Amino acid sequence: MSEEHPQHHFPTRDGVCPVAGEGLPSRAVNSGQYYHDYLGLDKILSAQKPVSKEKGAEAHEETLFIIIHQVHELWFKQILHEFESIREIFRQPKMPERLMSLICNRLHRVTEIQRILIEQLRVLETMTALDFLEFRNLLSPASGFQSVQFRILENTLGLPVASRVQYQSTSYHNFFSEEHQTPLQKSEREPSLLMLVVRWLERIPFLNYDGFDFWASYKQAVWDMMEKEKRAVEEDPALSDELRRINKKEVDKNYESFQLIFDEAKWNERLEKGDVRFSYKAIQAALLIYMYKDEPIFHMPFQMLNLFTEIDENLATWRYRHTMMVQRAIGMRVGTGGSSGYHYLRTTVGDRYKVFMDLFQLSSFLIPRKMLPVLPNKMKESMDFMWSTGDMASPSVPHQGARASGSGPSWPKKENVDADEADNTRHSFFST
Repeated sequence: MSEEHPQHHFPTRDGVCPVAGEGLPSRAVNSGQYYHDYLGLDKILSAQKPVSKEKGAEAHEETLFIIIHQVHELWFKQILHEFESIREIFRQPKMPERLMSLICNRLHRVTEIQRILIEQLRVLETMTALDFLEFRNLLSPASGFQSVQFRILENTLGLPVASRVQYQSTSYHNFFSEEHQTPLQKSEREPSLLMLVVRWLERIPFLNYDGFDFWASYKQAVWDMMEKEKRAVEEDPALSDELRRINKKEVDKNYESFQLIFDEAKWNERLEKGDVRFSYKAIQAALLIYMYKDEPIFHMPFQMLNLFTEIDENLATWRYRHTMMVQRAIGMRVGTGGSSGYHYLRTTVGDRYKVFMDLFQLSSFLIPRKMLPVLPNKMKESMDFMWSTGDMASPSVPHQGARASGSGPSWPKKENVDADEADNTRHSFFST
Protein backbone atom coordinates (compact mmCIF):
# COMPACT_ATOMS: atom_id res chain seq x y z
CA MET A 1 0.00 0.00 0.00
CA SER A 2 1.46 3.38 -1.01
CA GLU A 3 1.93 6.30 1.37
CA GLU A 4 -0.78 8.17 -0.55
CA HIS A 5 -3.21 5.36 0.28
CA PRO A 6 -2.33 4.02 3.73
CA GLN A 7 -4.03 0.81 4.77
CA HIS A 8 -6.73 1.23 7.47
CA HIS A 9 -7.54 -1.47 10.02
CA PHE A 10 -11.17 -1.95 11.02
CA PRO A 11 -11.73 -3.72 14.35
CA THR A 12 -13.94 -6.75 14.83
CA ARG A 13 -14.88 -8.72 17.95
CA ASP A 14 -12.01 -11.18 17.59
CA GLY A 15 -9.42 -8.54 16.74
CA VAL A 16 -9.23 -9.53 13.07
CA CYS A 17 -9.34 -6.72 10.53
CA PRO A 18 -11.53 -7.70 7.52
CA VAL A 19 -9.57 -5.39 5.20
CA ALA A 20 -5.98 -6.05 6.26
CA GLY A 21 -6.42 -9.78 6.82
CA GLU A 22 -6.22 -12.18 9.75
CA GLY A 23 -4.05 -11.86 12.76
CA LEU A 24 -3.84 -8.05 12.93
CA PRO A 25 -4.87 -6.96 16.44
CA SER A 26 -7.37 -4.15 16.99
CA ARG A 27 -6.48 -1.85 19.88
CA ALA A 28 -10.07 -0.51 19.98
CA VAL A 29 -11.59 -3.95 20.54
CA ASN A 30 -9.01 -5.21 22.98
CA SER A 31 -9.16 -2.11 25.16
CA GLY A 32 -12.81 -2.08 26.17
CA GLN A 33 -16.39 -1.94 24.96
CA TYR A 34 -17.33 -2.74 21.38
CA TYR A 35 -19.99 -0.44 19.88
CA HIS A 36 -22.19 -3.18 18.43
CA ASP A 37 -22.21 -5.26 21.61
CA TYR A 38 -22.60 -2.31 24.00
CA LEU A 39 -25.80 -1.21 22.22
CA GLY A 40 -27.13 -4.76 21.90
CA LEU A 41 -27.62 -4.23 18.19
CA ASP A 42 -27.96 -7.96 17.46
CA LYS A 43 -31.17 -8.00 19.49
CA ILE A 44 -32.44 -4.60 18.37
CA LEU A 45 -31.83 -5.08 14.64
CA SER A 46 -33.29 -8.58 14.63
CA ALA A 47 -36.44 -7.51 16.51
CA GLN A 48 -38.32 -6.55 13.32
CA LYS A 49 -40.33 -9.58 12.29
CA PRO A 50 -43.00 -8.65 9.73
CA VAL A 51 -45.97 -10.99 10.00
CA SER A 52 -46.57 -10.60 6.26
CA LYS A 53 -43.12 -12.11 5.60
CA GLU A 54 -43.95 -15.09 7.79
CA LYS A 55 -47.12 -15.53 5.75
CA GLY A 56 -45.09 -15.67 2.56
CA ALA A 57 -45.95 -12.29 1.01
CA GLU A 58 -43.93 -9.56 2.71
CA ALA A 59 -45.49 -6.10 2.71
CA HIS A 60 -42.71 -3.55 2.27
CA GLU A 61 -44.34 -0.96 4.58
CA GLU A 62 -44.68 -3.31 7.54
CA THR A 63 -41.02 -2.88 8.52
CA LEU A 64 -41.52 0.88 8.78
CA PHE A 65 -44.69 0.31 10.82
CA ILE A 66 -42.80 -1.92 13.28
CA ILE A 67 -39.75 0.33 13.62
CA ILE A 68 -41.82 3.47 14.28
CA HIS A 69 -43.66 1.74 17.12
CA GLN A 70 -40.48 0.21 18.54
CA VAL A 71 -38.80 3.62 18.59
CA HIS A 72 -41.86 5.01 20.38
CA GLU A 73 -41.44 2.34 23.05
CA LEU A 74 -37.75 3.16 23.49
CA TRP A 75 -38.58 6.83 24.01
CA PHE A 76 -41.37 5.87 26.43
CA LYS A 77 -38.75 3.94 28.41
CA GLN A 78 -36.53 7.03 28.59
CA ILE A 79 -39.45 9.26 29.67
CA LEU A 80 -40.34 6.80 32.44
CA HIS A 81 -36.67 6.77 33.48
CA GLU A 82 -36.77 10.58 33.84
CA PHE A 83 -40.14 10.57 35.62
CA GLU A 84 -38.96 8.01 38.17
CA SER A 85 -35.84 10.01 38.98
CA ILE A 86 -37.96 13.14 39.47
CA ARG A 87 -40.39 11.24 41.63
CA GLU A 88 -37.53 10.06 43.86
CA ILE A 89 -36.46 13.67 44.39
CA PHE A 90 -39.97 14.75 45.35
CA ARG A 91 -40.25 11.87 47.81
CA GLN A 92 -37.46 13.31 49.93
CA PRO A 93 -38.78 14.83 53.20
CA LYS A 94 -36.39 17.74 52.71
CA MET A 95 -35.79 18.50 49.07
CA PRO A 96 -32.58 20.52 48.52
CA GLU A 97 -33.14 23.53 46.31
CA ARG A 98 -30.18 22.67 44.12
CA LEU A 99 -32.20 19.71 42.82
CA MET A 100 -34.88 22.03 41.42
CA SER A 101 -32.59 22.80 38.48
CA LEU A 102 -32.07 19.08 37.93
CA ILE A 103 -35.84 18.50 37.89
CA CYS A 104 -36.31 21.26 35.31
CA ASN A 105 -33.52 19.88 33.15
CA ARG A 106 -35.07 16.41 33.08
CA LEU A 107 -38.58 17.72 32.46
CA HIS A 108 -37.19 19.80 29.59
CA ARG A 109 -35.58 16.63 28.21
CA VAL A 110 -39.00 14.94 28.28
CA THR A 111 -40.54 17.81 26.29
CA GLU A 112 -37.80 17.45 23.66
CA ILE A 113 -38.44 13.69 23.42
CA GLN A 114 -42.15 14.43 22.98
CA ARG A 115 -41.38 16.74 20.06
CA ILE A 116 -39.48 13.91 18.40
CA LEU A 117 -42.44 11.57 18.94
CA ILE A 118 -44.81 14.10 17.39
CA GLU A 119 -42.59 14.66 14.35
CA GLN A 120 -42.00 10.93 14.03
CA LEU A 121 -45.64 10.52 13.00
CA ARG A 122 -44.77 12.38 9.80
CA VAL A 123 -42.51 9.48 8.82
CA LEU A 124 -45.30 6.97 9.40
CA GLU A 125 -47.64 9.12 7.31
CA THR A 126 -45.46 8.38 4.28
CA MET A 127 -47.20 4.99 4.36
CA THR A 128 -50.46 5.41 2.45
CA ALA A 129 -53.82 3.95 3.46
CA LEU A 130 -53.60 1.50 0.56
CA ASP A 131 -50.12 0.40 1.70
CA PHE A 132 -51.46 -0.22 5.21
CA LEU A 133 -54.19 -2.48 3.89
CA GLU A 134 -51.55 -4.91 2.62
CA PHE A 135 -50.86 -6.14 6.16
CA ARG A 136 -53.38 -4.50 8.50
CA ASN A 137 -55.64 -7.57 8.70
CA LEU A 138 -52.66 -9.59 10.03
CA LEU A 139 -52.31 -7.38 13.15
CA SER A 140 -55.62 -8.21 14.86
CA PRO A 141 -56.31 -8.27 17.76
CA ALA A 142 -53.12 -6.34 18.66
CA SER A 143 -53.58 -2.60 19.21
CA GLY A 144 -51.50 0.43 20.16
CA PHE A 145 -53.89 0.70 23.09
CA GLN A 146 -51.92 -2.21 24.60
CA SER A 147 -48.73 -0.17 25.02
CA VAL A 148 -47.98 -0.97 28.67
CA GLN A 149 -45.33 1.73 28.94
CA PHE A 150 -47.63 4.45 27.62
CA ARG A 151 -50.34 3.52 30.15
CA ILE A 152 -47.77 3.48 32.97
CA LEU A 153 -46.52 6.87 31.72
CA GLU A 154 -50.06 8.27 32.01
CA ASN A 155 -50.46 6.81 35.50
CA THR A 156 -47.06 8.05 36.66
CA LEU A 157 -47.89 11.55 35.47
CA GLY A 158 -51.19 11.39 37.40
CA LEU A 159 -54.06 10.61 35.01
CA PRO A 160 -56.94 9.39 37.21
CA VAL A 161 -58.42 6.04 36.23
CA ALA A 162 -61.88 7.65 36.36
CA SER A 163 -60.85 10.12 33.65
CA ARG A 164 -60.10 7.39 31.13
CA VAL A 165 -62.61 6.85 28.35
CA GLN A 166 -63.73 3.24 28.70
CA TYR A 167 -62.31 1.10 25.91
CA GLN A 168 -65.08 -1.19 24.59
CA SER A 169 -67.12 -0.35 27.72
CA THR A 170 -64.78 -2.15 30.10
CA SER A 171 -61.72 -1.49 32.27
CA TYR A 172 -58.54 -0.90 30.31
CA HIS A 173 -56.78 -3.56 32.43
CA ASN A 174 -58.74 -6.29 30.65
CA PHE A 175 -56.87 -5.70 27.38
CA PHE A 176 -53.51 -6.61 28.89
CA SER A 177 -52.01 -9.97 29.79
CA GLU A 178 -51.87 -10.96 33.47
CA GLU A 179 -48.12 -10.36 33.34
CA HIS A 180 -48.67 -6.74 32.28
CA GLN A 181 -51.65 -6.03 34.53
CA THR A 182 -49.37 -6.24 37.59
CA PRO A 183 -47.10 -3.26 36.70
CA LEU A 184 -50.14 -1.30 35.50
CA GLN A 185 -51.93 -1.70 38.83
CA LYS A 186 -48.70 -0.96 40.70
CA SER A 187 -48.33 2.33 38.80
CA GLU A 188 -51.86 3.31 39.87
CA ARG A 189 -51.08 2.74 43.56
CA GLU A 190 -47.81 4.67 43.65
CA PRO A 191 -47.76 8.43 44.28
CA SER A 192 -48.07 10.18 40.93
CA LEU A 193 -46.10 13.26 39.93
CA LEU A 194 -49.35 15.23 40.19
CA MET A 195 -49.84 14.11 43.78
CA LEU A 196 -46.22 14.87 44.70
CA VAL A 197 -46.36 18.34 43.12
CA VAL A 198 -49.57 19.11 45.02
CA ARG A 199 -47.95 18.07 48.31
CA TRP A 200 -44.90 20.17 47.49
CA LEU A 201 -47.05 23.23 46.77
CA GLU A 202 -48.92 22.79 50.03
CA ARG A 203 -45.66 23.25 51.96
CA ILE A 204 -45.05 26.82 50.77
CA PRO A 205 -44.94 29.11 53.82
CA PHE A 206 -45.35 32.40 51.93
CA LEU A 207 -49.16 32.21 51.83
CA ASN A 208 -49.11 33.54 55.38
CA TYR A 209 -45.82 35.13 56.24
CA ASP A 210 -44.96 37.56 59.02
CA GLY A 211 -48.44 39.07 59.17
CA PHE A 212 -48.96 39.14 55.38
CA ASP A 213 -52.02 37.14 54.25
CA PHE A 214 -51.54 36.56 50.54
CA TRP A 215 -55.05 35.23 49.89
CA ALA A 216 -56.85 38.09 51.63
CA SER A 217 -54.62 40.64 49.86
CA TYR A 218 -55.17 38.93 46.52
CA LYS A 219 -58.96 38.93 46.99
CA GLN A 220 -58.94 42.64 47.75
CA ALA A 221 -56.79 43.32 44.67
CA VAL A 222 -59.25 41.36 42.50
CA TRP A 223 -62.28 43.25 43.79
CA ASP A 224 -60.47 46.56 43.28
CA MET A 225 -59.67 45.51 39.72
CA MET A 226 -63.28 44.48 39.05
CA GLU A 227 -64.62 47.79 40.39
CA LYS A 228 -62.18 49.67 38.21
CA GLU A 229 -63.31 47.71 35.14
CA LYS A 230 -66.97 48.37 35.94
CA ARG A 231 -66.38 52.10 36.29
CA ALA A 232 -64.41 52.15 33.04
CA VAL A 233 -67.35 50.57 31.19
CA GLU A 234 -69.92 52.84 32.80
CA GLU A 235 -67.95 56.04 32.20
CA ASP A 236 -66.68 55.37 28.66
CA PRO A 237 -68.46 57.96 26.46
CA ALA A 238 -67.47 56.13 23.26
CA LEU A 239 -69.64 53.08 24.07
CA SER A 240 -73.16 52.75 22.74
CA ASP A 241 -75.84 51.45 25.10
CA GLU A 242 -75.66 48.01 23.45
CA LEU A 243 -71.86 47.79 23.70
CA ARG A 244 -72.02 49.01 27.29
CA ARG A 245 -74.48 46.23 28.09
CA ILE A 246 -72.26 43.60 26.43
CA ASN A 247 -69.13 44.82 28.20
CA LYS A 248 -70.88 44.86 31.57
CA LYS A 249 -71.93 41.28 30.95
CA GLU A 250 -68.29 40.32 30.28
CA VAL A 251 -67.19 41.99 33.51
CA ASP A 252 -69.87 40.04 35.40
CA LYS A 253 -68.61 36.78 33.84
CA ASN A 254 -65.10 37.57 35.02
CA TYR A 255 -66.47 38.25 38.49
CA GLU A 256 -68.20 34.84 38.49
CA SER A 257 -65.02 33.06 37.41
CA PHE A 258 -63.13 34.57 40.34
CA GLN A 259 -65.92 33.47 42.68
CA LEU A 260 -65.06 29.87 41.73
CA ILE A 261 -61.61 30.13 43.25
CA PHE A 262 -62.58 32.20 46.29
CA ASP A 263 -65.19 29.73 47.56
CA GLU A 264 -63.25 26.95 49.27
CA ALA A 265 -66.32 24.76 49.82
CA LYS A 266 -67.25 24.87 46.13
CA TRP A 267 -63.64 24.22 45.13
CA ASN A 268 -63.56 21.12 47.35
CA GLU A 269 -66.83 19.94 45.82
CA ARG A 270 -65.27 20.23 42.36
CA LEU A 271 -62.18 18.41 43.66
CA GLU A 272 -64.40 15.60 44.90
CA LYS A 273 -66.06 15.32 41.48
CA GLY A 274 -62.74 15.37 39.66
CA ASP A 275 -63.41 18.70 37.93
CA VAL A 276 -60.18 20.07 39.46
CA ARG A 277 -57.11 18.20 40.67
CA PHE A 278 -55.20 20.64 42.88
CA SER A 279 -56.14 21.02 46.53
CA TYR A 280 -57.35 24.46 47.59
CA LYS A 281 -54.05 25.28 49.28
CA ALA A 282 -52.04 24.00 46.31
CA ILE A 283 -53.92 26.20 43.83
CA GLN A 284 -53.29 29.22 46.06
CA ALA A 285 -49.58 28.42 46.15
CA ALA A 286 -49.47 27.94 42.38
CA LEU A 287 -51.11 31.34 41.92
CA LEU A 288 -48.56 32.91 44.24
CA ILE A 289 -45.70 31.45 42.18
CA TYR A 290 -47.24 32.49 38.85
CA MET A 291 -47.96 36.04 39.92
CA TYR A 292 -44.64 36.62 41.71
CA LYS A 293 -42.50 34.56 39.35
CA ASP A 294 -40.03 37.46 39.06
CA GLU A 295 -39.01 36.97 42.70
CA PRO A 296 -35.70 35.01 42.75
CA ILE A 297 -37.00 32.19 44.94
CA PHE A 298 -39.84 31.50 42.48
CA HIS A 299 -37.78 31.46 39.26
CA MET A 300 -37.21 27.70 39.19
CA PRO A 301 -40.59 26.68 40.67
CA PHE A 302 -42.34 28.66 37.92
CA GLN A 303 -40.21 26.97 35.26
CA MET A 304 -40.98 23.57 36.72
CA LEU A 305 -44.75 24.10 36.79
CA ASN A 306 -44.61 25.52 33.29
CA LEU A 307 -42.74 22.41 32.08
CA PHE A 308 -45.41 20.12 33.53
CA THR A 309 -47.98 22.15 31.57
CA GLU A 310 -45.84 21.80 28.45
CA ILE A 311 -45.66 18.02 28.89
CA ASP A 312 -49.46 17.93 29.12
CA GLU A 313 -49.74 20.11 26.02
CA ASN A 314 -47.32 17.92 24.07
CA LEU A 315 -49.27 14.81 25.05
CA ALA A 316 -52.48 16.44 23.81
CA THR A 317 -50.72 17.43 20.56
CA TRP A 318 -49.43 13.88 20.07
CA ARG A 319 -52.90 12.42 20.70
CA TYR A 320 -54.43 14.82 18.18
CA ARG A 321 -51.78 14.15 15.52
CA HIS A 322 -52.12 10.41 16.09
CA THR A 323 -55.91 10.64 15.81
CA MET A 324 -55.68 12.55 12.53
CA MET A 325 -53.18 10.04 11.16
CA VAL A 326 -55.48 7.13 12.05
CA GLN A 327 -58.43 8.84 10.37
CA ARG A 328 -56.40 9.21 7.19
CA ALA A 329 -55.16 5.61 7.38
CA ILE A 330 -58.36 3.69 8.20
CA GLY A 331 -61.22 6.20 7.88
CA MET A 332 -64.28 4.90 9.70
CA ARG A 333 -63.03 1.32 9.99
CA VAL A 334 -62.99 -0.47 13.35
CA GLY A 335 -59.56 -0.56 15.03
CA THR A 336 -57.48 -3.74 14.94
CA GLY A 337 -58.11 -4.15 18.68
CA GLY A 338 -61.88 -3.94 18.21
CA SER A 339 -62.40 -0.30 19.21
CA SER A 340 -64.27 2.25 17.12
CA GLY A 341 -60.90 3.39 15.81
CA TYR A 342 -60.86 7.08 14.98
CA HIS A 343 -64.03 7.77 16.99
CA TYR A 344 -62.48 6.28 20.14
CA LEU A 345 -59.21 8.17 19.71
CA ARG A 346 -61.09 11.43 19.21
CA THR A 347 -62.59 11.10 22.71
CA THR A 348 -59.07 11.06 24.22
CA VAL A 349 -58.27 14.51 22.82
CA GLY A 350 -59.67 16.84 25.46
CA ASP A 351 -59.38 18.30 28.95
CA ARG A 352 -60.22 15.02 30.70
CA TYR A 353 -56.79 13.69 29.71
CA LYS A 354 -54.90 16.80 30.88
CA VAL A 355 -53.24 15.90 34.17
CA PHE A 356 -52.19 19.44 35.13
CA MET A 357 -55.43 20.95 33.90
CA ASP A 358 -55.57 23.42 36.82
CA LEU A 359 -52.33 25.04 35.67
CA PHE A 360 -53.82 25.59 32.21
CA GLN A 361 -56.74 27.45 33.77
CA LEU A 362 -54.60 29.44 36.19
CA SER A 363 -54.33 32.33 33.72
CA SER A 364 -58.05 32.98 34.32
CA PHE A 365 -57.14 34.17 37.81
CA LEU A 366 -54.02 36.22 37.13
CA ILE A 367 -54.12 39.98 37.54
CA PRO A 368 -51.82 42.63 36.00
CA ARG A 369 -48.49 43.27 37.73
CA LYS A 370 -49.51 46.83 38.62
CA MET A 371 -52.51 45.43 40.55
CA LEU A 372 -50.54 42.83 42.53
CA PRO A 373 -50.50 43.24 46.33
CA VAL A 374 -47.23 44.82 47.46
CA LEU A 375 -45.13 42.33 49.41
CA PRO A 376 -43.74 43.46 52.78
CA ASN A 377 -40.03 44.27 52.69
CA LYS A 378 -39.13 41.46 55.07
CA MET A 379 -40.97 38.97 52.88
CA LYS A 380 -39.24 40.24 49.73
CA GLU A 381 -35.89 39.94 51.47
CA SER A 382 -36.69 36.33 52.31
CA MET A 383 -37.33 35.68 48.61
CA ASP A 384 -34.13 37.37 47.49
CA PHE A 385 -30.42 36.56 47.49
CA MET A 386 -28.11 37.91 50.17
CA TRP A 387 -24.73 39.42 49.42
CA SER A 388 -22.46 40.52 52.23
CA THR A 389 -18.98 41.98 52.49
CA GLY A 390 -16.31 39.33 52.47
CA ASP A 391 -13.13 38.08 50.86
CA MET A 392 -14.08 37.35 47.24
CA ALA A 393 -11.14 34.97 46.95
CA SER A 394 -12.40 32.71 49.73
CA PRO A 395 -15.05 29.98 49.20
CA SER A 396 -18.55 31.32 49.70
CA VAL A 397 -22.13 30.33 49.03
CA PRO A 398 -25.04 32.59 47.96
CA HIS A 399 -27.97 32.64 50.30
CA GLN A 400 -31.67 33.39 50.03
CA GLY A 401 -33.18 34.92 53.09
CA ALA A 402 -31.63 38.28 53.97
CA ARG A 403 -31.04 41.84 52.76
CA ALA A 404 -28.41 42.49 50.09
CA SER A 405 -25.41 44.41 51.35
CA GLY A 406 -21.81 44.59 50.26
CA SER A 407 -19.99 42.81 47.46
CA GLY A 408 -19.33 39.17 48.25
CA PRO A 409 -21.72 36.20 48.57
CA SER A 410 -21.72 34.51 51.97
CA TRP A 411 -23.88 32.91 54.62
CA PRO A 412 -25.09 35.08 57.51
CA LYS A 413 -22.98 34.93 60.67
CA LYS A 414 -21.34 31.68 59.59
CA GLU A 415 -18.07 30.93 57.89
CA ASN A 416 -16.94 27.99 55.77
CA VAL A 417 -20.42 26.58 55.43
CA ASP A 418 -20.51 23.57 53.14
CA ALA A 419 -23.18 23.20 50.47
CA ASP A 420 -25.23 20.55 52.27
CA GLU A 421 -25.39 22.59 55.47
CA ALA A 422 -26.23 25.65 53.44
CA ASP A 423 -29.25 23.96 51.90
CA ASN A 424 -30.54 22.99 55.33
CA THR A 425 -29.94 26.47 56.76
CA ARG A 426 -31.60 28.65 54.17
CA HIS A 427 -35.23 29.70 54.48
CA SER A 428 -37.01 27.66 51.84
CA PHE A 429 -40.42 26.18 51.23
CA PHE A 430 -38.89 23.08 49.58
CA SER A 431 -37.96 21.59 52.94
CA THR A 432 -40.66 23.14 55.10
